[in-house]
Amino acid sequence: MGNFIMRRLAITPLLLLGIVTIAFIVARLIPADPVAAIVGERNLNNDAVVAAAKARWGLDGGIVEQYFTYLSNLVTGDLGTSFRTKQSVSSDLWERLPATAELALGALVVGGVGGIALGITAARHQNRAADHVARLVSLVGSSLPVFWLGLIMLYVLYARLGWFPGPGRLPSRTDAPSHVTGMYTIDALIAGDFGLAWRCLRQLMLPAFVLGWSLMGIVSRLVRAAMLDELHADYVRTARAKGLGEGVVMRSHVLRNALTPVITIMGLSLGVLLTSAVLTETVFTWNGIGSYAVEATKRLDYPAINGVCILGGVIFLLSSLFADVLYAAVDPKIRYT
Repeated sequence: MGNFIMRRLAITPLLLLGIVTIAFIVARLIPADPVAAIVGERNLNNDAVVAAAKARWGLDGGIVEQYFTYLSNLVTGDLGTSFRTKQSVSSDLWERLPATAELALGALVVGGVGGIALGITAARHQNRAADHVARLVSLVGSSLPVFWLGLIMLYVLYARLGWFPGPGRLPSRTDAPSHVTGMYTIDALIAGDFGLAWRCLRQLMLPAFVLGWSLMGIVSRLVRAAMLDELHADYVRTARAKGLGEGVVMRSHVLRNALTPVITIMGLSLGVLLTSAVLTETVFTWNGIGSYAVEATKRLDYPAINGVCILGGVIFLLSSLFADVLYAAVDPKIRYT
């Protein structure tokens, strides 16, 4: 196991180099001029202002020169300075990461708990009403675009019915809790302000549900298929023949083995959720990495775009490694060499 982890970590820099290179090239293939976003349309005809802006932001050299300059800075941990915020990209990302992490963890709970519950229900009531409902929920979550689903949820559950609060991480006229983790719900609990924690949790519920619905569909289908396979296994028939109760058979035998492949999906999904929260954050005005990426793309903020891609790559690679290690830990049959 140790050798496997070391090999995975050893190739990580090469994978990140590929991510950086692709992000660097793709950003510069966008048919627009970042200098226009920096100096404004009115100053584009002012050669002195344009030249100064290019020199200030390292845009006066060729693309190859810019690439190797960026790589040399990256080796020292410098992700550059954002054209838009005029702050270091590292500090921008660090400031917004807790918001996206809170949203992704909420979606992971929705997708994991909801998906497992749906999968168990569908398997235990195969080809009956509960199974058909579970499959419909999975199909809807997998097929509807996140942004459209988010808009519908906001319109129905917030604007029309008033069951949930509006967009944003905090209710209006509410101060954020003292900063500890940056995740408002957890920070409010740490501060002992349970009323604020509940309000923050209510703000989180709707976007987390929208982001986690597709994962819930994937997990439910996986659990259903795995449980149906296990229910027809010889060891289950043997356990029943020995007189074990159906509840014991389901909990101690079928469910335990059926949930093993879900671990891999859940581990990978954390990285996917963190990097796919762009549309959800935009719809729900959630000031995290996703909304930062959208604004960076609009303004052709090259350092910010590259920084988001690098962060997403690191998170995805680490979550993939974590999933593989956890899978081997819970399943003795898995051995990495």
